[in-house]
Amino acid sequence: MIRSELVQMLAADNPGLSIKEIDRIVSIFFDEISQRLADGGRVELRGFGAFSTRARDARTGRNPRTGETVDVDAKRVPYFKPGKEMRQRLNV
Repeated sequence: MIRSELVQMLAADNPGLSIKEIDRIVSIFFDEISQRLADGGRVELRGFGAFSTRARDARTGRNPRTGETVDVDAKRVPYFKPGKEMRQRLNV
């Protein structure tokens, strides 16, 4: 599912809201999750899962095109852990 499909499904379920209003709600939702993760926080949606970040250490990588070694800086990457209900729905 892509973002526009999500907006269309929400519009079908909520005829009292315009597409623009629903798109704004979806934007705010995703922006808030992203901002919370950028601030080093965690976002937990009961029954769905939890978003957090994990640290990756600096390392020496390799450019696949040239074979040249490249230093890769340490960074934080997003991580999602599905909740119990989500895992159960996936394994029915």
